[in-house]
Amino acid sequence: MKILIIGGHGTIGKKVAFSFTKENEVIIAGRTKGDVLVDISDSDSIQNMFKAIGKLDAIICIAGEAKWADFNELSEEDYYIGIKSKLMGQINLVRIGQKYLNSDGSITLSTGILADDPVIKTASAAMVNGGIHSFVKAVALETQNDFRLNVVSSGVVEDAYEKYKEYFPGHNPIPMNKVVNGYLRSVLGKGNGEIIRIYQ
Repeated sequence: MKILIIGGHGTIGKKVAFSFTKENEVIIAGRTKGDVLVDISDSDSIQNMFKAIGKLDAIICIAGEAKWADFNELSEEDYYIGIKSKLMGQINLVRIGQKYLNSDGSITLSTGILADDPVIKTASAAMVNGGIHSFVKAVALETQNDFRLNVVSSGVVEDAYEKYKEYFPGHNPIPMNKVVNGYLRSVLGKGNGEIIRIYQ
């Protein structure tokens, strides 16, 4: 398969990319480095990326940002960071990317545990993650005969646990192989409209 991974140089992305490179052609996209550059907060940049790459069998997004801050400190503009990047960025990847998928293709988005189990300072990030979950379930009702759309939602991964552990007291760090398996399930399986939760 020819697979595009947006965010393939990140903490999770590099492990996912390595797993897929064993038997597939993998193209890495990123904002500052990769086989092709893309800013997912800019729909023109997304369009140009797909034009440069051409037809694909699978699209995986492990990218997008949102502001973490106390609720009373978040401005309207702070919310728009997550809306433009992680929410609309991934929505636009689906909206535009579907046209570049081969028959039986798939798109996999990424969120996280905050959609179901938010912690302090995540009002914006939790909102965005929850919105993506609803988006995936709704779109799958209309595109089930065209392409498959799923989202992988993970808890705090082992490789990033030290950085975020103060925000997630008592949470179990998720082994990276479990997270990678979530993406393998989405791309290689037949599920559609699934929220693949990896929280334990």
